[in-house]
Amino acid sequence: MDSVGELHLISKRENTGTRHQCDVKHDVPAIFFSTSGYTGNIYHEFNDGILPLYITSQHFNKRVVFVISEYHKWWNSKYGDILSLLSDYPPVDFSGDNRTYCFPEAIVGLRIHDELTVDPSLMEGGKSIKDFHDLLDRAYWPRINGLIKDEERKATQSSKDPSLRSSENEAKGEQKQELIKKPKLAILSRKGSRAITNEDLLVKMAEEIGFEVEVLRPNRRTELAKIYRVLNSSDVLVGVHGAAMTHLLFVRPSKVFIQVIPLGTEWAAETYYGEPAVKLGLKYIGYKILPRESSLYDEYKKDDPVLNDPDSVHKKGWEFTKKTYLDHQNVRLNLERFRKRLVRAYNYSIAKKNRRNNPQSE
Repeated sequence: MDSVGELHLISKRENTGTRHQCDVKHDVPAIFFSTSGYTGNIYHEFNDGILPLYITSQHFNKRVVFVISEYHKWWNSKYGDILSLLSDYPPVDFSGDNRTYCFPEAIVGLRIHDELTVDPSLMEGGKSIKDFHDLLDRAYWPRINGLIKDEERKATQSSKDPSLRSSENEAKGEQKQELIKKPKLAILSRKGSRAITNEDLLVKMAEEIGFEVEVLRPNRRTELAKIYRVLNSSDVLVGVHGAAMTHLLFVRPSKVFIQVIPLGTEWAAETYYGEPAVKLGLKYIGYKILPRESSLYDEYKKDDPVLNDPDSVHKKGWEFTKKTYLDHQNVRLNLERFRKRLVRAYNYSIAKKNRRNNPQSE
């Protein structure tokens, strides 16, 4: 946090006689905040940035200017689709813009409620995390629709033979019809620490159960709209505890989120992602692994506290916890045990699809 500088503002009234020149004068408020700190980590970008910005600014109905300290062009580009729905004005680079801006009032810093959520009792109009999800819908679907049209255009251009194109379209129609019947499962894959080492077998098992499976491997350069497109159309999201689980915000309420919880991460997994998932309206299933499912099982003696008493390990401090459980642990799922969670998610998804298609059955 030492990368966040102190901010000094001067408040002057017009009628004091103090001479000051406004290069840019606004009749709407300003919100001052920083995009430094832990920026670069998707959890902190949403939890400490985008969500608090929504909480602090949405009641202005876009009649507000964002003034950003430690401004990053990439951050503005990455989240521009969201920013444009919160403000009608281009953001101001506080350090890089030497002009003098004048505002009738200013809010310095952002309000935060809890982990990845919006508290309706603290919001005008009782806005909730579901309203934030609606904002994400409006932010990303124009881009997603553009991607879909591009794909359709390329598919049409690749089929020069009209008869071939017709048969291909019929085949795609049949395939699409088949896919509609199948619940879609998205797996957020990890590389390095906390990876699922038997992920290929997990995919095979999920397909055997009846899921259409898509494995996502996003990185910092992956366009958020593309991730949103996959997760927003998924019935089930599966992933191992970590910052990437922030993407649960992209899943539609009433869908399923299965979080794999490695050894020593139970409190963090439930606090940072499990509880927010429930508040969003997701059906949350936490899968706490057994010691045998952890790569640490082969590194420590079977009676070692690292395997059997993580709480005692946490008492040694955050750095020790991080090094032991976050940086050097992978997961090999007990597929027979995990299958029960997938079957439960599958049955839940099928039941919801049937209710949606046959509302009279309710």
